Amino acid sequence: MQQIDAYCERVGPGYWVEPANALSNLAFLAAAAVMAWRLRGQTAPLARAMVVILAAIGVGSYLWHTHARAWAGVADVAPILVFILLYIYAVHAEVWGMKRLWSLVLTALFFPYAAVLVPVFSRLPGFSESAGYWPVPLLIAGHAAFLHRRAPGTARGLALGAGLLVVSLVFRSLDAGLCAAWPLGTHPMWHLLNAAMLGWMIEVYRRHRMDRPAEFR
Repeated sequence: MQQIDAYCERVGPGYWVEPANALSNLAFLAAAAVMAWRLRGQTAPLARAMVVILAAIGVGSYLWHTHARAWAGVADVAPILVFILLYIYAVHAEVWGMKRLWSLVLTALFFPYAAVLVPVFSRLPGFSESAGYWPVPLLIAGHAAFLHRRAPGTARGLALGAGLLVVSLVFRSLDAGLCAAWPLGTHPMWHLLNAAMLGWMIEVYRRHRMDRPAEFR
């Protein structure tokens, strides 16, 4: 329950001392609303689950930037992890066309993959602040590279998503370093860009499903 000061905007204890960090989470709810509208009339259970999780990311992050306690930190990061795992599963199952068992196995391999790469990023100058996230755009870019012949449109969409995530991570990483010059901090830009990126990733998956023959949707 101890309060945690982790961002430039927070200059003391209290509920409403990170207003920009807190309110910028509305972007996640907006992105979820847009994608819920985009999915209307479509039978896409995994995409709909992603939309719900996207909204949960916004709620969890809001709790984190208002309460700033350990339990709120869990509420912040847990939906992000769930979204990552669900998206990995969806890509293997419906983009690569793998059986459910292999899709689950490859999804579970995200944990050793991250366990190897996070310590590497944590030792690199400029990457340590967001070391836990940097393996994700690398993984997305890898899928984009291998899909460029099989599904070029999806590959381009994934590559754009990876690029958006890289830019948003740069803003996340700069928050503490630019605090003296910019007291508001750069973390709100992480929220805005990350919300756009996650919404776009759902759209990439939706478009891939719509391009498939109806019997495979």
